[in-house]
Amino acid sequence: QMCIRDSYGSLMKRCMWSSVQRCPPDPIFGLNQQFLKDKDRNKVSLVIGAYRDDNGKPYIFNVVRKVEQEMMQSGLNKEYLQMEGDPDLRKYSKMLVFGDYCKKLDSIVTVQSLSGTGALKLGSTFLSYARPKGTKIYISNPTWPNHMHVFKTSGLTNQAFYPYYDSAHNSFDFKGMTDTIWKAEQGSIILLHGCAHNPTGIDPTKDQWNEIADICEKKSLIPFIDLAYQGFATGNLNNDAFAPRMFLQHGLNFLVAESFAKNVGLYAERIGALHVVCPDPEIAGKVLSNIQMDIRGIYSNPPCQGARIVGRILKNPTYFEEWKKELSMVSTRIKKMRKLLLNALIARRTPGAWIHILHQIGMFSYTGLSEKQCMYLMEKHHVYLMKSGRISCLLYTSDAADDTPCVDLGGRRSIKK
Repeated sequence: QMCIRDSYGSLMKRCMWSSVQRCPPDPIFGLNQQFLKDKDRNKVSLVIGAYRDDNGKPYIFNVVRKVEQEMMQSGLNKEYLQMEGDPDLRKYSKMLVFGDYCKKLDSIVTVQSLSGTGALKLGSTFLSYARPKGTKIYISNPTWPNHMHVFKTSGLTNQAFYPYYDSAHNSFDFKGMTDTIWKAEQGSIILLHGCAHNPTGIDPTKDQWNEIADICEKKSLIPFIDLAYQGFATGNLNNDAFAPRMFLQHGLNFLVAESFAKNVGLYAERIGALHVVCPDPEIAGKVLSNIQMDIRGIYSNPPCQGARIVGRILKNPTYFEEWKKELSMVSTRIKKMRKLLLNALIARRTPGAWIHILHQIGMFSYTGLSEKQCMYLMEKHHVYLMKSGRISCLLYTSDAADDTPCVDLGGRRSIKK
């Protein structure tokens, strides 16, 4: 309520927001808030997807520290960037995603975005008016919870889902996916996870990616690739960019939302890029002009600090090699944590098959635990994880593997740090 004075000077209260209803908490950050409020000294969070070192501490890439020091000494100003972003970031992020396959760089529009979420927002806003009203977007089931919200608030309200996860075998439901998208309407949009599918950690094989691209081509579908973990999934930048490079070879028009939150550790800097693959430079110019106006209407200009860090790392061969080595180290540690977790489950004779934890990739593992079991872990043992059974492998440490006791999950035992 707010107080205002009427024409006679007397105070009266009027609520201008009485029609506003409380929104449910975000499934990820809301759960993390619950964890922060928990007073239990043995509480554990396996929720947030942010890299930690083996001491459970946030990790800042050494190459990032070097570049920041260099930037401090170079006397850079804080003037506005262009609406489309930092030139070096745009040029070299495009090369990072598309590699040697992007011979015609002028036909690919690249704009800096507010991390991967911002790229999804800009891309879906563009699609909302560039495609006929009511165009359907197909989303994997399951997916990152924020996908649906971002698309809905951008005007892509006609949402459908394709099967992705085979819960009976903890594997990729490729047949379910392809059967569904074969039935999709011509010109529909299909959201694809470029690598390290969130939340399952299960990716298509190269042959399967080719088949998906064939279907998109024959059905005139518009792929929208969410590439949040390039280099962070397998430790190899080229391997993790296989999907967009292969789609480019197929001659498709598509979009890529790229994030530098995970693979450069710039979570709070909010640095990413949106790439729109067009048939020729003339169309690309038109697309860029529209996205520039979208940017102008949302935030006008992107931030410069993180963009300059990424731009310098990608442009400078020495920094680029240092970054690749650190990425490989990070990826190797993630794989090590998966193996330690699997070994801990086996050592405690946990019923069930857990090998899928080792076969999944990226920062998340889809454990296969039921919602009831997840709730039991949170309520009784203060172990916080998504109700879907997704956990962040990065929040598991070597020390935890050594002193992890068993927890009875009502007939199925699990581990607790």
